[in-house]
Amino acid sequence: MRLILPEGYKPLINLKETEKAIQLMKDHFETGLSSDLRLRRVTAPLFMLKGTGLNDNLKGVERPIRFKIKDMRNQEAEVVVSLAKWKRMMLRDYDIQTGYGIYTDMNALRPDEELDNMHSVYVDQWDWEKAILPEQRNLDYLKEIVRKVWDNVKRSEFYMHTFYPQIVPSLPEEITFIHSEQLYEMYPDLPPQEREDRIAEKYGAVFIIGVGYDLPDGRPHDKRAPDYDDWSTETVDGYRGLNGDIIVWNKVLQSAAEITSMGLRVDREQLLTQLELTGHTDWVDLLFHRRLLNDELPSSIGGGIGQSRTAMQLLQKAHIGEIQSAIWPGEMVDHCRKCNIFLI
Repeated sequence: MRLILPEGYKPLINLKETEKAIQLMKDHFETGLSSDLRLRRVTAPLFMLKGTGLNDNLKGVERPIRFKIKDMRNQEAEVVVSLAKWKRMMLRDYDIQTGYGIYTDMNALRPDEELDNMHSVYVDQWDWEKAILPEQRNLDYLKEIVRKVWDNVKRSEFYMHTFYPQIVPSLPEEITFIHSEQLYEMYPDLPPQEREDRIAEKYGAVFIIGVGYDLPDGRPHDKRAPDYDDWSTETVDGYRGLNGDIIVWNKVLQSAAEITSMGLRVDREQLLTQLELTGHTDWVDLLFHRRLLNDELPSSIGGGIGQSRTAMQLLQKAHIGEIQSAIWPGEMVDHCRKCNIFLI
């Protein structure tokens, strides 16, 4: 069991105040995200039919929860894991204009997660997607959008401070950009998680660019599915990838914490390249992939921002279970309770 128990931990707000603060934070963050990126809210599915290629497999090892629908001749459906590809199809199907986009409350189940302070079976995200021009598929545009998302994080942090003065803002004003290859070069003897710890502690908040492509040791910084983020394009500075993660320093846990992943999405060429690199060329016959290869989908950028993760960071909590109601191992509940960490 992976669990961090901060010595002397005491929540800055109690359970009742926390429930109110979660809603305040979510409403404020959602409004800011919508305004800054020009996104409109849409309703998200909780499940989708198996075999369409719409449900995401993230790192390629996650098992979706499946069930049969009696009134549809026992067709199999899958509980959502992520909505990266579904959102891009919705940009076209809702006829969203270039420069605008959509966001939604995504609720997913990931039963293969290793449960700890920041990982739960239940995942709640603001999933968003924005239609862009093909010529905007570049590193400068990615950084521009990352900075807008970060500005919203900082505004939300201060907003919570105005209601709860004891929650003192601690995140840096600016976010630092670094390629995963640069990070590897800085700490070649450390595993990816420890590299993140080092760089997050140093800068407070970083955007690690290029997650999915193999580093010099033959392994990626972290795995990414081949059919939504573009992680293989060579950028003008000679590194790979037009995607990445925002990693912050969690001072309560004294460790790095990922609050969002985002990226420019694959075009036709990069989809074929990444399917080849990962050995998934057979996916070209699936619904989403056919539509992309037939040039039916717009160029886009998108991502998923963890709602509970962000609330946990901004409210300075020690466990995501202090933010969301989920299921935890009994021994984890017991250990947490002894350290003033009360899981909902």
